[in-house]
Amino acid sequence: MTTTPFGVQTAAPRTTAVAARATELSKVYGQGETRVVALDAVSVEFRQAEFTAIMGPSGSGKSTLMHCMAGLDSVSGGSATIGDTELTTLNDKKLTRLRRDKIGFIFQAFNLLPTLTALENITLPMDIAGRKPDKKWLDMVVDTVGLSGRLKHRPNQLSGGQQQRVAVARALAGKPEIMFADEPTGNLDSRSGAEVLGFLRNSVRELGQTVVMVTHDPVAASYADRVIFLADGRIVDELRHPTADAVLDRMKRFDAKGRTS
Repeated sequence: MTTTPFGVQTAAPRTTAVAARATELSKVYGQGETRVVALDAVSVEFRQAEFTAIMGPSGSGKSTLMHCMAGLDSVSGGSATIGDTELTTLNDKKLTRLRRDKIGFIFQAFNLLPTLTALENITLPMDIAGRKPDKKWLDMVVDTVGLSGRLKHRPNQLSGGQQQRVAVARALAGKPEIMFADEPTGNLDSRSGAEVLGFLRNSVRELGQTVVMVTHDPVAASYADRVIFLADGRIVDELRHPTADAVLDRMKRFDAKGRTS
């Protein structure tokens, strides 16, 4: 058991391998009077086959943490690793290869090419890399996200929820070591959002995928195995086996703590 800053005990994480790790990770923007500390010596682990949600108020550093962990932004101090690979030691070419081969990305914008079919959008990263998809794995991914009957459709023939499912399948198709999702349901209605979140959870439970998701929505966070809360660039709390009500209550508590400190 571990104890949060609010005196709440949480269960110890499962003893699985670490997919990604931040150690004393810092990110600073600007200098002098314009200096902003976005991340303040953050240390956190993301374990394999686990779904983690990152939450916090605007400006808390949650998106910055994800971007630094995914190699989309440089760090000012500390380290970030994917598997056994330290990101801060990689040059641009090696970092691009790592993002292509080991990391999956899902963003609020679907980022699909309108002239390609759903299947062509799913396999596009592998096509660019000159890699043939694993057909058995690809079929399993497509079945998991429920797109078997839509593979020949172009994005304008798909609903928003279906387009995001294509984006999820694209992120999964290359067998990434970890998948990062930044507000993946932000452009979806509640029903479509629930479908996409269910697919992310199933990818963890059925395919052994590791998912790290930034969200502001307690309902979305309740699909995760655990939630970590950031405020002022630091991790201030953690919740395992979350419910929407428990997440909302925890957010209110550290918001109140911030106002009175």
